[in-house]
Amino acid sequence: MKHLRIALMALLATSQILATPAAAAQPQSQRIVLAGGCFWGMQAVFERVRGVTSTSVGYAGGRAATAHYDIVSADHTRHAEVVAIDYNPRVISTMELLKIFFTVAHDPTQVGHEGPDYGPQYRSEIFYTTAGQLHDAKTMISELSRNRAFSNPISTTLARLPAFYPAESYHQHFADKNPDNSYIVINDEPKVRDLQAKFPALVRKH
Repeated sequence: MKHLRIALMALLATSQILATPAAAAQPQSQRIVLAGGCFWGMQAVFERVRGVTSTSVGYAGGRAATAHYDIVSADHTRHAEVVAIDYNPRVISTMELLKIFFTVAHDPTQVGHEGPDYGPQYRSEIFYTTAGQLHDAKTMISELSRNRAFSNPISTTLARLPAFYPAESYHQHFADKNPDNSYIVINDEPKVRDLQAKFPALVRKH
């Protein structure tokens, strides 16, 4: 935890330096698509973040024909479960979103699974849509690795977003709609509490 705190302090300074000069030139909306385990918990975290204008869970990495939950769950596609995040970079930077991704939303060192969920569809991956997002992701991974923020190597991969396919309607905002679901209580509520504890200034009223 000490290494993680040191890495976060370094990244905070880096993101402030990177974000300040170009803030006025930033577009009002960008999209980044993140994979990090079950998309229910990912959405529960990022929909509570200040500057995030909308979130949608879905699939990325495979073909449109296989972008269906029952097929993706069978491990026979290249899809990952993802959350598409639309955000205002004038309010929250990509680096801040990535700090939440790496330190709250999931464990970026796990391979072949994320927590209790096993399969390549639960991998850690960043699907970027701009060159700036790619630069920030590489910087984040480099800094966390250099500072040994985690005891195991970061497994997160990077890819330009080929396409995003929204998941079935019952998956959208699942955690908020089903707060008493045992999976949500055990696996996702702790992530939301962690967000509120580590990044209180980035949490909006929900």
